[in-house]
Amino acid sequence: MRLADLHEDLAYASMRMDVINGSAQSSISMLRSFDYAFVFAAVFPRAGARGVGKTVRPALMGLLLEQVRFYLELERAGLVNIVRRRGDLRPGVNLLLSLEGADALGDAGDLLLLRELGVRAIGITWNEDNRFASSCMARRDYGLTSEGEELVKLANELGIILDVAHASKRTVLDVASASKKPVIASHANAAALKGHRRNLDDEEIEAIVRTGGVIGVTAIRETLPSPTIQGIVDNLKYIGEGFGWSHVAVGTDMLGIDETPNGFEDVLRVSELAEATGHGDELWGNPLRVVSESLGDR
Repeated sequence: MRLADLHEDLAYASMRMDVINGSAQSSISMLRSFDYAFVFAAVFPRAGARGVGKTVRPALMGLLLEQVRFYLELERAGLVNIVRRRGDLRPGVNLLLSLEGADALGDAGDLLLLRELGVRAIGITWNEDNRFASSCMARRDYGLTSEGEELVKLANELGIILDVAHASKRTVLDVASASKKPVIASHANAAALKGHRRNLDDEEIEAIVRTGGVIGVTAIRETLPSPTIQGIVDNLKYIGEGFGWSHVAVGTDMLGIDETPNGFEDVLRVSELAEATGHGDELWGNPLRVVSESLGDR
C-alpha cells in the first residue's frame, strides 16, 4: 500500500500533540503502515498578525528553523527519509519539506538558505498578503509582485516546487504563467463544487494543468460540497474527469485541520479514495512525476 500526500502539518502539530506515535489524524507511526509513504511535510511559521514587518519577520524565521530542525531530528533518529533530490524515495516514510507561506522571507534570495536546509517546496502565500503576492483572503487581488516574479524564477532554478494553495486567483494565474516547472496547489478543492475562498475555479485549475502540475484535493470540511469522504471523492472525480487524471493528487491537510470529514478520520483512509476512484496509480504517481521534473540531482 502506497501513500502520496501533498500536505500534512506534522511539525506544527508537534507543538501540541504526539505526532510520532499518536493516533490523531496522522503520525509517523501511522505513516509506517504504508510500504511507501511520501508526504509534503509543512513548515508553517504562522504569521498571526497582519502586515509582516521587520519586527515580526525574525520571529517567523525562528519558527521556521525550529520546525525544520524537528524534521531533521526525525531523520537523524532514523524515523523518516527526507527527500532532497530525484531518486531519494525509499521504502518507509519519506518527507519533502514544504514551506507554507513566504512571509518569513526577507527577499527571494532567502531561497538559497532554505534549499540548504532541505526545503524543496514553497507556498507563495498563506492567508495573508505578503511582499511576493496576494493571498486568497486579499481585499485587492494584485497577484504576483516583481519580487514574487524573482521568487518564481529562483525557485525554478533551485529545483524548489511552487505551491499556490492559499493564493489569490491572480496570483495562481501569474505563477502558472511565469513558472517553467510544474506548479502545484498542495491542498485545495474545486470552486465549482463549493464556493470558498480557498478553492480553485476552472480557470485556475486549467492554468495549473498547463504547467504539468497537480492539485491536491483536501479534507478541509468547509471546502467540500459535503463534509464527508464522498465530498473528497467528488472533488477527485471533478478534476480527474474534467481536466485529466494526470493532474490529480491528495493533499489531506491532516494535523492542520480541527475536524476531519465524516468517514475520513485519519490518513489511513486515503486507500479508500484510491478504491473509490479507481485511480490509485495516478494519486501516487502524479506527485512523483512533479518531483522528478522539478528537483535536481544533488
